[in-house]
Amino acid sequence: TGDLNDGYIKDVPECITEEGFQHSSTKINPVGSVLIAMYGATIGKLGILQVPATTNQACCACELFQGIYNKYLFYFLLANRNFFIRKGMGGAQPNISKAKIIATTIPLPPLAEQHRMVARLEELLPLCDALAAQL
Repeated sequence: TGDLNDGYIKDVPECITEEGFQHSSTKINPVGSVLIAMYGATIGKLGILQVPATTNQACCACELFQGIYNKYLFYFLLANRNFFIRKGMGGAQPNISKAKIIATTIPLPPLAEQHRMVARLEELLPLCDALAAQL
């Protein structure tokens, strides 16, 4: 979860050995997978894989299907980070379960509309950042 930076994950400094991989329940998440941290200080942090990678139990990898654009899912999760953090409250170390993430209803417009929404959002975000910097 330390590699989740609310952006792309281009390199992962830690590796699992082939033997460790073969003797565990982990799997390789493909390029384009959206990851979300589920525990502790990094809860709600996100990333989009640009390299195939495995995760530990503190990270949920969202497997995509043809009807959803990974950047649309990324921005949906980012916009709802506080919702997930609130769901993780309680206990010594806050955590959100994979079950809570999976149970979240996501509005899902047609794929072409998801692409248009993301493109427009990415046009406007730099303007928002510039305005925030002026305040």
